[in-house]
Amino acid sequence: MNCIKCGHVAAISEFGNPGWILRHGHPICPSCNAPDQIAAVPEHDPVNHPKHYTSHPSGVECIQITRHMTFNIGNAIKYLWRCGDKDNQIQDLEKAVWYIKDEINRLKK
Repeated sequence: MNCIKCGHVAAISEFGNPGWILRHGHPICPSCNAPDQIAAVPEHDPVNHPKHYTSHPSGVECIQITRHMTFNIGNAIKYLWRCGDKDNQIQDLEKAVWYIKDEINRLKK
């Protein structure tokens, strides 16, 4: 399920549970508090919600966390979060290290 207004995405299992609040029988987005803005996320949407974006066991999409971080830290977290969801775990970890090193260099300037 996702919020049409802010894009918050939650696992279908959250709907009706504490992740999605029901107020007077209407679903309320936990991110923006918009009522009645909930829509089903297609099972596979290769542009907006590729399967490897939503495959984390928590059901949380990585961008829900990383959008609150700097670019480099967010990208490092993204590669760690989804490490192994594609073919090359070592490459995912090396990319995370690259973004961490770039952030260290940025902070040292």
